[in-house]
This record gives sequence, structure tokens and C-alpha cells, in this order.
Amino acid sequence: MTLVRFAPSPTGLLHVGNARTAVVNWLFAIKTGGKTLLRIDDTDFERSKLEFEQAIYQDLQWLFQSGQPWSAVAHQSSRMQNHQNYANHLKADGYLYPCYETADELDRRRKRQIAMKRPPVYDRAALALSAEDRARLEGEGRTPHWRFKLSQTKVCWRDLIRGEVEIDTAHLSDPVLIREDGRFLYTLPSVADDVDFAVSHIVRGEDHVTNTAAQIEIFEALEAAVPAFAHFPLLVGSGGEALSKRIGSLSLRELRDGGIEPLALASYLAKTGTSDAIELRASLDDLAREFDFGKIGRAPAHFDPKELEGLNARLLHGLPYEAVAPRLAALGLPDGAAFWDAVKPNLTRLSDARDLALLVTGPVAPVIEDAGVIASAAALLPPEPWDENTWNAWTKAVGAATGAKGRSLFHPLRMALTGREHGPELKKLLPLIGRAEALARLKAG
Repeated sequence: MTLVRFAPSPTGLLHVGNARTAVVNWLFAIKTGGKTLLRIDDTDFERSKLEFEQAIYQDLQWLFQSGQPWSAVAHQSSRMQNHQNYANHLKADGYLYPCYETADELDRRRKRQIAMKRPPVYDRAALALSAEDRARLEGEGRTPHWRFKLSQTKVCWRDLIRGEVEIDTAHLSDPVLIREDGRFLYTLPSVADDVDFAVSHIVRGEDHVTNTAAQIEIFEALEAAVPAFAHFPLLVGSGGEALSKRIGSLSLRELRDGGIEPLALASYLAKTGTSDAIELRASLDDLAREFDFGKIGRAPAHFDPKELEGLNARLLHGLPYEAVAPRLAALGLPDGAAFWDAVKPNLTRLSDARDLALLVTGPVAPVIEDAGVIASAAALLPPEPWDENTWNAWTKAVGAATGAKGRSLFHPLRMALTGREHGPELKKLLPLIGRAEALARLKAG
């Protein structure tokens, strides 16, 4: 069975880059009848916060419109003994070796290599240390960090997005897996958990491609099945530029509070960077049915907030009243399908309905552009009940009486009734305003 994992760190709020990784993993799992593991990478004890972990759950539930869009939750902090067991196994088999260089010594060595136009790759000097050398260094108070010994051969895999990938590990430094203080870096706990949970596919950004070669060798050293890998291009700005810090850190919480609908965001993140047009889908299941790694291009995916806003607007324009009634009530807006039908074509965000509701409830500052037209309009205002046909009948009568037509007729009426240049269709708005209020506005000048 397909099992993917989404592994955020609870050191901050989920941002759009995290969200795209979550969406791609989730859609692939649903498409293949698989499951998603939510792995909380909380081994950074200084920066990991419970409030950020709770925000991860809440934001994913919002994005996927589900009470629990994951099959299981795992905390890396609760699995440290497992990680240590794997480390002991690698040490016993000669894959992990102790290194005693300080950070300053390594930095000076790298600078010398660069100055000599050599790649700044760790030279494996620690492998030449004898037992006596190690004892002497430890006697001097040095504590080793531990590196994984790469094969220094070519590692090949068929990436589900990039195709055939080949990384020569002879050109890489042996990665540090354990710090001097005994804490694990990301790589070993990640591989260990992937082994224990039998993760079948690792789907992530292409900034991890080089790391994958080392991780494959660790899987093999542990005699574990190597997952399939899929590395997708990262997000860039709308013009192809690197994302600004502001957009790159744009959180799901900000998007949610800013009125972005979850299905609009999911549709956008699912389609950007693919051969599909960036269009809305009716449901997440529809997005999953259309998902295919083969559609993901090799070029960077573009994130354009304006394009997302346009998608959000189109989603709202198509929503039936029943889908938004509780939210309109929560905003204290006029009840009823007629109000929603009148204002939704003018919305970019649902919260915009607050402003448009003022056209019904007031206050409105009428603008009298043509006193003659408006006086005739007030005199010819028909009795109630009103419906959407009232506007056409009324404006025909006013036009016949005044000779006004086109903009010279409709614009003065809009300005008198709403005080605004643009807004909802007046044939839908007029019955909501009502005769008494409409007459008061027409006579305001």
C-alpha cells in the first residue's frame, strides 16, 4: 500500500511551500488508495512549540476540509531510542565513524580547499586516526561528531518526476549524522522513521535531491527497502524571481484570515507548475483523480497572489447560498439567498460581503448627478412588492419620461441609490433595499 509522509517542524506556522508539499503528498495518496503519515519533526527542542504543533493540525484540517486528513501522527521526539538503535547498528557495521575536528578547523580547511580551487569536500582525515589517536583527542576534551561513510560511487534512482537521476557520492562530504553533543541531525531520524513506518514514497522539493543519494545509502546500510522518490520544483514568484521573504513565509493562517478559501488554495497549489490549466475543481477528490506526477514540469512553479485571489473569487461566485449561510450569519450579514445571489458576483473574499451589505442596510451617501432624472425616478418609483423585474420596468418608465438612456440613465440611478460607481446588479439589489429606503435616497439631494 502507498504510504507517504508529510513532516513539518513545529517551529513556526505552515507556509505556502509547506502547503504545496502537503497537497502533492495527499493527492498522490488518495489517487493510489494509500495513506498519509503526519510526522511531527520536533527534535529541535529549543524552537519546537506546542502552539505551532496545534496550528499545524488546525491549518491542515482547514486546507483539506477534513477533521483528520492524515492516517496517523508520529512525533520524532518520542522515537529517539529507535534512532539511537539505528545509530548503534551503523556504528557496529562500520558505516558511522567518529570525527574530532572543531567547527573552526573544518571552516579553515574548507577555505583552503576553495582557495586551491578544489571542491570543499570533507577529506576523511578521521578515518586515518588510530585507537590511540582517538583516545588522545578525547583525553584533550574533544567529543566526536559522527559521519556516515558514503560509498564514493554513483547512486542512481528513477525519480517519479525528474526521471533517471545519478549522484556521484565521491563528490559529496560524508554527512554528519550525530553532533558532538549526541543530538541527531535531520537525516538519520528521518530515514529511521521511514524504515519503521514502511513509507513507500518520499515526495518533496527538489532542494533535497542531493540529500537523497546519501539517504539511499543509509537505507541500504540498514538493509531496509528504499522508498520511491519524487522531487518537484520549488515555488518562485510570478515573474520567475525567487520568492520574496514576505511571500515565501506567507502562512496558511494568514491566507485563511485573509479570506482565501481552502479549495481555492488547494486547487492552485495542485495545478501550478503542472501541464494542467490553473482552474478550480469542485472537490479535493476531483483534484486527486486528475493528479499525475507526469504532469509536473521541471520548471519552477509560480506563486502569484493575484492569480490565487482570482481563483478565490471564481470559487465564491459559484457557491450556492446553502454552502455559505452559516458563515454569512457569523459575519452578521443579511439573511437569505437573495442577498447572496446579489453580492457574490462582486466578491473576491467572503468578507467583502460586509462592505456590500452596507448598500442594503446603509448608511449610504447618495450622489445626485442629474437632478431631473432622479426627480422623475422618485416620482415613478413603483409600489411594492418588488422582484428582479422591477428594475427593468422602472428604468424604462424613467427613460421614457426623461429621454435619458444608456449611461446617462443608469449611472445617475446607481450613484443615487448606492453612492458608488460600481457594485452588484441593481435589478437584484433594488428589492433588497426596499421602496422606502430607495425613495429616501432618491430624495436625499
